[in-house]
Amino acid sequence: MFSRGQLAALAGVNSETIRYYERKGLLPKPQRTPAGYRQYAPNDLKRLQFILAAKRHGFTLAEIKELLELRVSDSATCRQVRAKAQNKIFLIDKKINELERIKKALSLLSQRCHNKYPVEECPILDAFEQEQ
Repeated sequence: MFSRGQLAALAGVNSETIRYYERKGLLPKPQRTPAGYRQYAPNDLKRLQFILAAKRHGFTLAEIKELLELRVSDSATCRQVRAKAQNKIFLIDKKINELERIKKALSLLSQRCHNKYPVEECPILDAFEQEQ
């Protein structure tokens, strides 16, 4: 059994992160000692590590909660998990395309900007003011 501080240290997170995940329903409420101290089991550490791994792969906390629910469901299939992963890939591709568009637009604006212009004539600032 682990205290919240020990669990946090083992997972490499702040202890407030654990409290936050409990409030969001990602981690179950821990058992308590007769004195009222929280005690976490090895399964809680595994679940926390799962959450952190899913976050590193771009899943939101809401999506992670869905994955956790699938993980413990008796009727869930790998197909459902795969669909969630494919949807995440679609969203990542969409974000990459948007970031590439932004990069291209900023690059073009930067090319028009010359150091000699006073700020009142800055093409970048002018473009932002005109964009709606």
